[in-house]
Amino acid sequence: MNKTINHSTDARVTTRKLIDDMLKQRQQMLVLLWELTKVDWHHIDDAAKEMVDEFLTILVDYIAAGHFGLYQRLSEGNERRSRVVDTAKGIYDQIASTTESAVSFGERFEKADEEALNKHLAAELSQLAENLTTRIELEDQLIAAMVGGSEERPDARTKH
Repeated sequence: MNKTINHSTDARVTTRKLIDDMLKQRQQMLVLLWELTKVDWHHIDDAAKEMVDEFLTILVDYIAAGHFGLYQRLSEGNERRSRVVDTAKGIYDQIASTTESAVSFGERFEKADEEALNKHLAAELSQLAENLTTRIELEDQLIAAMVGGSEERPDARTKH
C-alpha cells in the first residue's frame, strides 16, 4: 500500500508540473497573440516577422505541452480518478479539433511572405484566437478536475 501512495503522490506531482508548464506556455502564447493583434499588417517589418516566428514557436510548444503532457497521460490510461477521465472523454474531440486548427495555422504562416501576412494573417489570427479561447476553456475544465477531488475509478485500484 505504501508503494501505491508514493506512486499516487509522484503522479500528482508530475501532473502538477505538466499543468504548470502548460500554463506558462499558454501565458507566453497569449501575450504574443495580443501583441500580434496590434501590428499593422500593411506595413510589415523584420520585427513583425520575428514576432510571428516567435509566436508560432510558442504556439507549437503550448500545444505540445498539452498534447504530450496531459493528454498523453490520459490516453495511456494512467489516470485513475473517474472525474478526470470523464471530463477528458467529454472534451477530447474538441481539444483535438483546436490542435488541428493551431497546427494548420502554424503550417500556413511558418514561411509566409509579406503578401500572405498582409492579406491573411489578421483574419486568421482572429479565427485562431476563437479556437484557442475554446481550447483554454476546455483545458481549464480538465485542470479543475485534475487538481480537484481524488475519487478513483473502482477498477483502477486493482491495476498496479
